[in-house]
Amino acid sequence: MRMVWESAPGVVAAGWAFRITAALIPLAMLSVGKWILDAVQIRTGGGTLPDHFWWWVAAEGGLAILGGVLGRATGFFDGLLADRFTRHVSVRVMEHASRLDLTAYESPAFHDLLERARAQATDRITMIHAIGAIAQQLIIAVSLSLSVLHFSPWLLGVLVLAVVPAFLGESHFAFLGYALNVRQTPMRRQLDYLRVLGASKETAKELKLFGLAGYITREYAQLSDDLYTQNVALARRRLLGGSLLSVISTTSYYSAYGYVIYRTVTGDLSWGSLQFIAGSIAGASANIQSIFSTFSNIADQSLFLTDLVEFLKVKPTLAASAHAIPAPRPIRDGFHFEDVSFHYPGNARPVLDRLDFRISRGERIALVGENGQGKTTLVKLITRLYDPTAGRVLLDGVDLRDYDIEDLHREIGVIFQDFVRYEMTARQNVAVGRLEAGDDEWRIRKAAGRSLAHDVITRLPGGYDQLLGRRFEGGVDLSGGEWQKVALARAYLRDAQLLILDEPTAALDARAELEVFERFAELTAGKMALLISHRFSTVRMADRIVVLSDGRITEDGHHDSLISQGGRYARMFELQAASYR
Repeated sequence: MRMVWESAPGVVAAGWAFRITAALIPLAMLSVGKWILDAVQIRTGGGTLPDHFWWWVAAEGGLAILGGVLGRATGFFDGLLADRFTRHVSVRVMEHASRLDLTAYESPAFHDLLERARAQATDRITMIHAIGAIAQQLIIAVSLSLSVLHFSPWLLGVLVLAVVPAFLGESHFAFLGYALNVRQTPMRRQLDYLRVLGASKETAKELKLFGLAGYITREYAQLSDDLYTQNVALARRRLLGGSLLSVISTTSYYSAYGYVIYRTVTGDLSWGSLQFIAGSIAGASANIQSIFSTFSNIADQSLFLTDLVEFLKVKPTLAASAHAIPAPRPIRDGFHFEDVSFHYPGNARPVLDRLDFRISRGERIALVGENGQGKTTLVKLITRLYDPTAGRVLLDGVDLRDYDIEDLHREIGVIFQDFVRYEMTARQNVAVGRLEAGDDEWRIRKAAGRSLAHDVITRLPGGYDQLLGRRFEGGVDLSGGEWQKVALARAYLRDAQLLILDEPTAALDARAELEVFERFAELTAGKMALLISHRFSTVRMADRIVVLSDGRITEDGHHDSLISQGGRYARMFELQAASYR
């Protein structure tokens, strides 16, 4: 209820005002109808119509019109509230997810929770309507029940007791449905993966060449059939149980209805009283059943909503210090890895093992090593996407954990090998490097020119306003090398004190790579630079080359000195050089 109110207070208040007014219409119409029928009965018995008879007829028509208008107004505000609630919850999920660290995203259980939380942003709209509906149903049921109670207290008791079993049955099946949904979440995520795998541009080539389309489709169909079988089994149980309880409820209602007819036939009740009491019984019965059914639906929806609540309770493990300090400007000494060890959650094998390593101000360092030796992990630690398992990472002699994380990130520019290809305009793709410079056309074009992306962008039909990617209508896709030039432009625009390039030229041809690194000195002038690359023509431009093996530094020095040592670096260089001879 608090989340609903926070999403749109004005809309909620207006919607409830209309619902409360509409809830009084049924009793008013039954009362007016009773007066009309009683007057007609008197007239057929030889009497005369009351003076205000036709005003009562007009009043009943007016109440019917008002009820219709209020119903439409309620639907209007329900629609507004559904949109506002979806926006409110989606924004909260996105904001909360952005505050969580990478450790959470590496847990399958967290992904299941996140998937269910995302679904609640759109799938719980029926609960929003149900919350308002149950209030309206409650007012109608109470007002009509008081009328039935005035006529016969035990009759009302029969009606209430008739719907209690149905309520308990619906609640039971709601819990079963939620439990089944929780068990099926991993399977549904796998279905989504197979659906994307079987019909996406990225996988289309291999699916055709390897003949995988039939296999992927069969896997999807088998998994989908398993889910269907489980759902049908529960639906069948719900159908049988619900039908039995419905028979009990309907029988109780018509027993009460028959009793009222009997009293009318014997002359104890007038026509108007028959219509009024029968209508009250029908309305009270229907609304009491609706209350239990709606309440059961809300309970069902609330079970799923707990996933959203639990997700919002997940706390980031990389919390900022209570007295966090801003990042140093300028950086004086640099970074120091002090006896740092790290292993990923659930894996006891250390990726970095008692690492001692420095990056001094203005120094350009290249990290070299085979895959899985800890290069990218080192980057994640220096950017504080993770905290060390043991040891400390210092910046100007201060533990990174003492700095404000967001402020620290403003002084670091990173281009990963698996950089994001934003399906936005070319200008936006460059501007994500520093959002506050997004309106500075000169800075964006200058950054694109330094990375060689300017020529790529100006050849596009829309230039810097051209939508990139194929997801949306009118988009133009780029080659891998062209995308990489755009990504490098972000690093130029970032203008951070520490620049990290993870395989920055992996998708570039030899000539483009040479052009990029001829400008490497300009990009890193007066800054610290950390370069990860498997191309030795690239790393030899660094001031120092650090070789990582089994999470430790095995060699450290300039290219020429490492070659003369004849160690691991020299062997890797020779193997790569031999392929060009």
